[in-house]
Amino acid sequence: MTQPVPDDQIWPAIRAEAARDAEREPCLAGFLNEAILRHNSLMGALGSLLAHKLSGATMSALTVLDLAHQAFDGDPWIEESVLADLQAVVTRDPATRGYSQPLLYYKGFHAVQSFRMAHHFWVSDRQALALFLQSRISEVFAVDIHPGARIGRGVMFDHATSVVIGETAVIEDDFSMLHEVTLGGTGKVGGDRHPKIARGVMIGAGAKVLGNIRVGEGAKIGAGSVVLEDVPAHSTVAGVPAKLIAFPKESFPALEMDQRFECDA
Repeated sequence: MTQPVPDDQIWPAIRAEAARDAEREPCLAGFLNEAILRHNSLMGALGSLLAHKLSGATMSALTVLDLAHQAFDGDPWIEESVLADLQAVVTRDPATRGYSQPLLYYKGFHAVQSFRMAHHFWVSDRQALALFLQSRISEVFAVDIHPGARIGRGVMFDHATSVVIGETAVIEDDFSMLHEVTLGGTGKVGGDRHPKIARGVMIGAGAKVLGNIRVGEGAKIGAGSVVLEDVPAHSTVAGVPAKLIAFPKESFPALEMDQRFECDA
């Protein structure tokens, strides 16, 4: 696992990693120069990466890049969130070797940052554009997050394939989940209809959390569970339908990423 560095050292660390990898693997030198080394800032590099990934026949990379910069410049909170999300991946995923790895290659990280751009336009009364970006994010990353959802900082979507998050869902800071998770509704109910996830929650692969329910701070949801009722803070639920089975040893399971239940007490 990578030794974390202070936020203000993340961009220098990324550049140093890219320069090292370009020297070790000359066939990647052009890619790494285009993706990282030619840029002056983390947000410049991120905007360029997302532009290349989200562009297509209906919207050019230059247009997407301009939209990314509009969002980043219009909401400084996005950059703070990007730094916190990078720290989350580096400190929680033992497979991650360096800050450049999630920036370059992790589609869960890419999907969340693309969502942050779409959310900016949603709350700026540019819903048509936000919904277009949602569609592209879903096509490119297999992650479908409504731009009206609210997601905090320090989140990690590990692997992320087939994640679905509804319009009125709220995710607080320091959150982790794996692939095939749904934060959805229960049917044709309108209005505020999606889950509210408190700080420090961890959701295992394949879990479905449905309806306008609250998952309390520091809770753990087992893989494959179907959650239809509120989850108490600092509890572990699992099953179909999910039931209380234990209490996590750690205050914030999202930070530890321990999928086991036998260690709970």
